Amino acid sequence: MRLRCPVVAPASSRSFLVFLSRVPMRAASLVAVAFAFYASSVFADTAFTVTSASFRPGAAVDNAQLLDRYDCKGLNRSPQLSWHNPPDGTRSFAVTMFDPDAPGRGWWHWAVAGIPANVDRLPENASASGFLKKLGAVEARDDFDIDGYGGPCPPAGKPHRYVITVYALNTPNLRLAQGRPSLMFDHEISTATLGYARMTVTYGR
Repeated sequence: MRLRCPVVAPASSRSFLVFLSRVPMRAASLVAVAFAFYASSVFADTAFTVTSASFRPGAAVDNAQLLDRYDCKGLNRSPQLSWHNPPDGTRSFAVTMFDPDAPGRGWWHWAVAGIPANVDRLPENASASGFLKKLGAVEARDDFDIDGYGGPCPPAGKPHRYVITVYALNTPNLRLAQGRPSLMFDHEISTATLGYARMTVTYGR
């Protein structure tokens, strides 16, 4: 006898297991596979994520986002970022960009906090254009001694990774002042994080 059974996602994993125990093994396997696809789709639709028109995950940084000093000839424009599905209870956002491959403790390229909870994107060059100041956000002094964004400019050799993180915070105000060290921003952000979305890009010379 061939069992014809519509694939219906049960309301919970427990009810799914009960449902699965009541159908023949072959049909149960098919239903389990279908439910796995359904669950992964639901997770993808609700996960906190970040996308960018300036950066592609895993790809090299373009000239527009590179540093514009020393022997680097970029435009030093902070990247466009958009984020989606922040956790419930989010009251503000913060953004950081960090190079874990720099010697020592790594290198801070950007840290900004105080982005209002109703904002879900930053345009390209939000740092230098004054866009962040208009939002009431504050930026740290990065490891180039710049208040705001400082793009990649690694020494010649193996490409470095640059980790961009958008944090959802449980407070609208971390009481940070413009130009304070990036490490201070990082510490205060860590005390109020509800969740984060992250992407990594690369650059080498």
